[in-house]
Amino acid sequence: MAVTMTRRTFLKAGAAGAAVTLFGFDLRPAQAQVRTLKIEPTTETRSVCPYCAVGCSVIIHTLGDRARNVTGSTVVHVEGDPDSPINRGTLCSKGSSLRENIVNDRRLTRVLYRAPGSDRWEEKSWEWAIERIARLIKATRDTRLIEKDHKGRTVNALTAIAVIGGCTDSNENNYLIQKTFRAGLGIIPIEQQSRI
Repeated sequence: MAVTMTRRTFLKAGAAGAAVTLFGFDLRPAQAQVRTLKIEPTTETRSVCPYCAVGCSVIIHTLGDRARNVTGSTVVHVEGDPDSPINRGTLCSKGSSLRENIVNDRRLTRVLYRAPGSDRWEEKSWEWAIERIARLIKATRDTRLIEKDHKGRTVNALTAIAVIGGCTDSNENNYLIQKTFRAGLGIIPIEQQSRI
């Protein structure tokens, strides 16, 4: 039986997926393979986009197993999480380019320190950096804490240090930041990403 091919018949056949009947081959297996090729062998990890305070959920696809000490795993794809009530699977241009931020040869993965007056960077350990930060915070608090205001009232305010929280911090983290830095150390300038 010969089929008269008109423009309308061709469009109907294409819309209905009747390419099998008209042309004699089935593209469905090839299309299914293309859809699963990129992320089928990957491990999915759910996370939060770090760029702004909206908190869009993302799914990060990595090649490699889930062992934490494996260094061979690499990010191959990042997409919005369709189960998230915040972004419902959508991402802005920054969130869509998150993979390029993660897999980037210019991304810093070690501590680089430049001493005052120096013209070069030195590589240091994370332990050294954490100890130095703690020492500097203590030295600054010991020398710059304002115990009384101009009327003689006790304020215990430290304005020489500022603390900033990231957009991926949870409410619990932000609560602990407030308690630790404001109540514990007296630091007044505390800001969170959502207000910037």
